[in-house]
Amino acid sequence: MRTDVRRTHNAVTTASTAAAAAVLAGISTVRNLGILAHVDAGKTTVTERILFLAGETHKRGEVHDGTTVTDCHPQERERGITIFAAAVSCLWDGHRINLIDTPGHVDFADEVERSLRVLDGAVAVFDAVAGVEPQSESVWRQADRHGVPRIAFVNKMDRAGADLDAAVASIRDRLHPVPLAVQLPVGREGDFTGVVDLLTMRALTWDDGPGRDVLREGPVPEELRAEAEQRRRRLDEAVAGLHPAALEEYYEHAALSTATLAAALRDLTHSGEAVVVLCGSAYRNRGVEPLLAAVTAYLPSPLDVPAVRGSAVGAAGSAGAAVAEGAEVERAADPAGPLTSLVFKVNVTASGRLTYLRLYTGTLRKGDTVLDATTGRTERIARILRVQADSHTETDSAVAGDIVAVIGVKAARTGATLCAPGAPLVLEPPVTAEPVVTVAVEARRSVDTDRLAVALARLAEEDPSLVVRTDPETGQRVLSGLGELHLEVAVEKIRRDHNGLEVTVGRPQVAHRETVERGVTGHVHRHVKQDGGAGQFAQVVIDVAPLDGPVGAQEGGGFVFASTVTGGRVPKEYVQAVEAGCRDALAEGPLGGHPVTGLRVTLTDGATHTKDSSDLAFRTAGRTALRDALRACRTVLLEPVVEVTVTVPQEAVGGVLGDLAARRGRVQGSDPHGATAAVTAVVPLAELFGYATALRSRTQGRGTFTTRPAGYAPAPAAAR
Repeated sequence: MRTDVRRTHNAVTTASTAAAAAVLAGISTVRNLGILAHVDAGKTTVTERILFLAGETHKRGEVHDGTTVTDCHPQERERGITIFAAAVSCLWDGHRINLIDTPGHVDFADEVERSLRVLDGAVAVFDAVAGVEPQSESVWRQADRHGVPRIAFVNKMDRAGADLDAAVASIRDRLHPVPLAVQLPVGREGDFTGVVDLLTMRALTWDDGPGRDVLREGPVPEELRAEAEQRRRRLDEAVAGLHPAALEEYYEHAALSTATLAAALRDLTHSGEAVVVLCGSAYRNRGVEPLLAAVTAYLPSPLDVPAVRGSAVGAAGSAGAAVAEGAEVERAADPAGPLTSLVFKVNVTASGRLTYLRLYTGTLRKGDTVLDATTGRTERIARILRVQADSHTETDSAVAGDIVAVIGVKAARTGATLCAPGAPLVLEPPVTAEPVVTVAVEARRSVDTDRLAVALARLAEEDPSLVVRTDPETGQRVLSGLGELHLEVAVEKIRRDHNGLEVTVGRPQVAHRETVERGVTGHVHRHVKQDGGAGQFAQVVIDVAPLDGPVGAQEGGGFVFASTVTGGRVPKEYVQAVEAGCRDALAEGPLGGHPVTGLRVTLTDGATHTKDSSDLAFRTAGRTALRDALRACRTVLLEPVVEVTVTVPQEAVGGVLGDLAARRGRVQGSDPHGATAAVTAVVPLAELFGYATALRSRTQGRGTFTTRPAGYAPAPAAAR
């Protein structure tokens, strides 16, 4: 009898182990990646071709026709740009690829930030003519901050002026990784027909076929053989210089085998030491199959990325053992572990609320009760959906590594952690950018005031970078965002989603800051309050000085607090209260009530009372002391500035330079590209309202421009 029980137990254990191994094997074939690029580099077209080749769609969607899967919102189809990050999924060569098509416009950089927070890898798309463009650089830096491994795809190789080597050089010079080109183009510009794969030394070409381009594989063309062999040798040398195992083989054989080279490229991609570069033309469906092969070969699965880290809340770690409050806990991508997931997107519609999750560990099932560790509220999962842009397929469960949407979660906001109630953990939320442009929004009819309030609240819930507040002086509702286009899209969304709701919008205003140009020393403030019972007493002496470096060089500028008090004249716990009071005083500056930034405050002396001193007294003293000291300082008003890159025909450069100068712009350079030139300048954001219309008029519609935040700079006297 005991033997039978033991055999049964062993059989169950073996079956359980096999099932767990099968689930882990499935996770190893998942790739969670984003498509990153500058506006009009071809991100959405690349996504469409991936879906088409994987059999998810039966017709290639086109951005200019408004028929793409991921640009599913009416505004995206009308404007021809990606505005909202869209998640899609497909199967390729035994792998499930969960893909997020991200916006390329700077006004929607927060959508990219939230997406990168939950991705394991990315494909950075570059224009073969323009190379690295301003927003390409911005999204690359965002990916750097999140440690997301990337491969590069140089798109539009069929355009006039396309040059793979120039694009690779711009990646090296502007982004500073080691670019490793693993392909050689076959044909140039309009004659681009394929690539030579330098790993297998085979030519991949695409011939026009009925309804789609047909991939053909063959030997390297004789006229390209010498160049291909030379590039393969350079690739071997570059990889050997970065990878120890490859270096050993290279020293022994003076070359690398295909297997060693592929393994080394995968390791270098995961570590971020190098970036694999491929090329093609997504519009003509050339080069997409090798790109998909590179995604599965080089980008990591959820099992390959480091374990997610969070702060324990209350009771338990991954194995149910007690963990101190606030202690750092790591959880690997284990389907059997406690559920840990992050909300990275919320979509509120009239028919319901979709909450998008990335599962890091554990298994989520329909009907489960989960804990919002951020607020302590429990939520019930009514349905789990596999997402395909604006269409969804219901599923019963999701496991670690999955990206899904759920219905039933009523209150969790973007950045919330949904986890197992018995193992609470708070993950670091995505960073939300500070808004820089503000407009007043009012309902045209007084009866619609409450409807507008609901619409604005829904907007802020969906997009944390939109901030809604009520102006205390005017009573107006104020909407703040990351740019003029950002606010324009938000207001249009209100009009479309709430039938009959008419709104009026005031002129955009920029978010100013204040900073100290010349400080004060030895400012004394004595706080005494006696109104019966225990009183309040605190005395502080502070120095105020500007931070080192150019005024307003960085957004936020910073605040540094230090204490040089000796002899215990101000106890340590009261020093912290003084710092808290000083931070309170930063909310409103003396010039116009704008936030204060870019200053250093030093507590040099103080005094206490044995009975009447307290944290509250010293916090009040710190707040009042800094407010008074700022009035004695020389302060300046700061305005947000942006780096503008204007691409115009050569004959229009003079007029554009003059117009930028009239807008208080500081021209930094002009880079000619054949018949066009790219002019770079730093311009106050307030001067760029309506610039798109002015530029089109000045260049007969041929000029384009892009911007990216460049911090703050002193505003002219007229604005103070």
